[in-house]
Amino acid sequence: RGEGRVRAISEGVVCGPMAAPIDGDVAGFVNGIAHELGALSGRPDSEHRADAVIEASNLVAAIIAADGRLTDSELDAYIDSIGPLLTPPLITTAAQVRHSDLFTNRQEWLAEPGVLFDLLVKADRRDGTRRSNRYYELAMHLAHVTAATDLVPSQSEMQAIDSFRTGLLRAMDAAGVARPGQPSTATGTAAPVVAANVASADVPPARSLDELLADLDALVGLANVKAEVRRLTSMLQVQRLRAQRGLSVIETSHHLVFTGNPGTGKTTVARLLSQIYRAIGVVAKGQLVETDRSRLVAGFVGQTALKTLETLQSSIGGMLLIDEAYALARGGDNDFGREAIDTLVKFMEDHREDLAIVAAGYTTEMESFIEANPGLKSRFTRTISFPDYSDDELVDIFVGLGDANQYSCSDDALTRVRHFVSVEPRTRGFGNARFVRNLFETAVAHQAQRLAPLSDPSDEQLTTLTADDIAAVDA
Repeated sequence: RGEGRVRAISEGVVCGPMAAPIDGDVAGFVNGIAHELGALSGRPDSEHRADAVIEASNLVAAIIAADGRLTDSELDAYIDSIGPLLTPPLITTAAQVRHSDLFTNRQEWLAEPGVLFDLLVKADRRDGTRRSNRYYELAMHLAHVTAATDLVPSQSEMQAIDSFRTGLLRAMDAAGVARPGQPSTATGTAAPVVAANVASADVPPARSLDELLADLDALVGLANVKAEVRRLTSMLQVQRLRAQRGLSVIETSHHLVFTGNPGTGKTTVARLLSQIYRAIGVVAKGQLVETDRSRLVAGFVGQTALKTLETLQSSIGGMLLIDEAYALARGGDNDFGREAIDTLVKFMEDHREDLAIVAAGYTTEMESFIEANPGLKSRFTRTISFPDYSDDELVDIFVGLGDANQYSCSDDALTRVRHFVSVEPRTRGFGNARFVRNLFETAVAHQAQRLAPLSDPSDEQLTTLTADDIAAVDA
């Protein structure tokens, strides 16, 4: 393919019909990693280019091999973008590669961070720098554009990217190195919650995807929920990359069903997801509008459609969360809830590009809601299940509420918290985090009563919850 093409790729210049879809992205990764290594070693970037090329080769090959399916588009992208940079250059065809062992077990490279990343993390810990953050950004971008070489990236590829991302972030955490977006997570706010049927509040400045994913990762528990959201985010990023490059795109529904008991984090995740959608360009504003049957259904013929439309209009550019959505389908054929559903389905079709809807509720009832209208079933194609929190997670939530409100717990207080959490019946409708919030607010009220007789309580007394303060919620 000639030295000119090799030179053009290595310098980040991609032109002409021979350019593969990821040439420029590979060049960006190679140049960026070589620069970080050069700045660390004090030697020219060019001396580190070969190592960066090998890193790019490993990453691209690992994503391609993740699902065991080697398509021509994937192999051509590797051959055209990585092949000329290798020593010696790889000059072959997709068919020849497919019958070789070049991609055998390459996905295993994703199992743990590589040597170059480990080197940058250790340097960051020593010097207080953030070179590993730059590696993370370049690597995640290259992973996504590699997945975008296929019209429909597989779930295995999305899981591989998520696993790779998690490994990089855990390595940073273990070394005490700040994650990308971490400085602003302490003060950042999620999407504003807007009451339905009123004008939307001003939308705050957009937050970066890394900030939002850091907030998602920081939530207590919900491991499977977080993984589902991250995989969905990766899938949408890949589709956006394909659209930006003029490649064909399979339409991916932005609407979701959240199932689970109250207090399991459905609204909290929806707030973050609305802003994640904004960060990756799915919606323009990212506000979250919460509603339920009472705000959608009117008591007279013809009024429900208007009431529902008003709510939907306030959601354009963001996300609508319908709590207990199954209540819309509970009545008979003449129930006004059916009118709300019909209006909802038509609006979803008319505003596919600027609205996302989350329908939330109990698992069994949500199944009946989706079956209530064929249009719902075709649009709500992804369900995320929110499990009840474990005892340990509920105690962690209690401690987190204390941290957020400048309260700490004595050891005997935490023992009492754990007791009340463990004896609370886990029946249908168990409040989960809502129960814990009530337990925390009860404790704060009891502490106030305990300290009221003191004329000058100390700061420690004012900020410490003791066992005497922890009582049953209905006490």
